[in-house]
Amino acid sequence: MTINCKGQLIDLSAPKVMGILNITPNSFFDGGKYKNEEELLERVGKMLDEGADFIDVGAYSSKPNAEFVSEEEEISRIIPVVNLLQKHFPGIILSIDTFRAGVAKVCIESGAAIINDISAGKLDDKMLEIVAKYQVPYIMMHMKGTPQTMQEFTQYEDIIKEMLFYFSERIAAARAHGINDLIVDPGFGFAKTLDQNYFLMNKMELFQMLELPLLVGISRKSMIHKALGVSAEMALNGTTFLNAIALTKGAKILRVHDVKEAVECVHLFNKLNQK
Repeated sequence: MTINCKGQLIDLSAPKVMGILNITPNSFFDGGKYKNEEELLERVGKMLDEGADFIDVGAYSSKPNAEFVSEEEEISRIIPVVNLLQKHFPGIILSIDTFRAGVAKVCIESGAAIINDISAGKLDDKMLEIVAKYQVPYIMMHMKGTPQTMQEFTQYEDIIKEMLFYFSERIAAARAHGINDLIVDPGFGFAKTLDQNYFLMNKMELFQMLELPLLVGISRKSMIHKALGVSAEMALNGTTFLNAIALTKGAKILRVHDVKEAVECVHLFNKLNQK
């Protein structure tokens, strides 16, 4: 199970870690944290030193009821960061967290290696075309509605069945465009209640029938801190526990704010499962 990142084959048979770099002023956990280039480089350098395989850069907050950001503003935020990181960290594998084809295009042309789309191409009908043109790995997440409306769409008759149908349709659309490397993200916290998130985690091994790598992004989310009655800042222990569960359910990429703890989680999981 491999993905091709700018000519480098990444083997996902052993789980990998994706570090989160939010450059939005309003992200739920680390929004507005980086005031200058030095702080940003320090943060990314720390994640790479701790063992991050990928860095996922986002310039549009997708938290519930997030404010709208224009495509021009998103590009103006993200391109300088893409250029800066590649200059200071040659060989870095950058993922771009965007649902806009125009943002994806300019980022890939600037050297990004992966597109991470919360809408699986449903919010921009040009996205699949762009990903196919540049043949980069494509992460497709499950969501209903938009970041502004998604929590209005938490009604399901059979959430697993409906999600599998959703992914089957989106995978077929991606394959029809000629996209080779696909990764599936169940979308914890997106158009799902707290209880639905835990039901989904409990049944997550069923998504292995899609025969694609699974990405799990639960880092410090409300499904953890609300269940524990703590703040996002106090949700690292809960995040690490659920990341361990996700690995046993088939997760191949953990998308996290706290790289060191996730890398240790993967290391012990691999130790446990060594032949």
